[in-house]
Amino acid sequence: MARIGAVVCRPVPESDGTVKGGRTGVFLDRDGTINVEIEYLRRPEELELIPGAGEAIRLLNDTGTPTCVISNQSGVARGFLTEADLVPIHERMLRELRRDGARINRIYYCPHHPTLGLPPYDIECECRKPQTGMLDRGARDFGLDLRRSFVVGDRMGDVRAALNVGATAILVLTGYGRKALEEITASGTPVHHVAGSIVEATAIILDTMKGRTDS
Repeated sequence: MARIGAVVCRPVPESDGTVKGGRTGVFLDRDGTINVEIEYLRRPEELELIPGAGEAIRLLNDTGTPTCVISNQSGVARGFLTEADLVPIHERMLRELRRDGARINRIYYCPHHPTLGLPPYDIECECRKPQTGMLDRGARDFGLDLRRSFVVGDRMGDVRAALNVGATAILVLTGYGRKALEEITASGTPVHHVAGSIVEATAIILDTMKGRTDS
């Protein structure tokens, strides 16, 4: 089972966020990407996978590519739920994925919010997307080269986090994706790919990885 835990905000070692010669990794947002978006999901019974998510993640697993969740969970900072409440939610997600033979290698989450949070979570942190703390942690944990890795999510913060480490940014149109696409278009923020869902995003990832091996 994947280890469930927060990224502790601590100084990130001086580096460009990559491991030379490292592996490709896939980083998936949670709400609106893997499971149906519910504003501040608080109970495990509220979690419902997006259709095809389990099979898509299983296809990534089949390639041996480390596949991690990176999730902003400011509901903790706002007092809507606790870090302990996240445990059964994540356990349900993992159980539902296992029904399709899928697994997540690691779950990272950020419980902070710099302005709307309650102590001790009301801090400027290095893990809240678009900051790169969760990506940097994943790179260290799995020996990944973030420039060869992929970030999939439904918000501007996911896209910007990917761009901040040189990863491939894939915006999905589930969850808040269509609103994020409007923001991206209006701001001129670059995004490598736009996909209808995690299913299409996975196809893009697999095609890109195959192209790398064929070249």
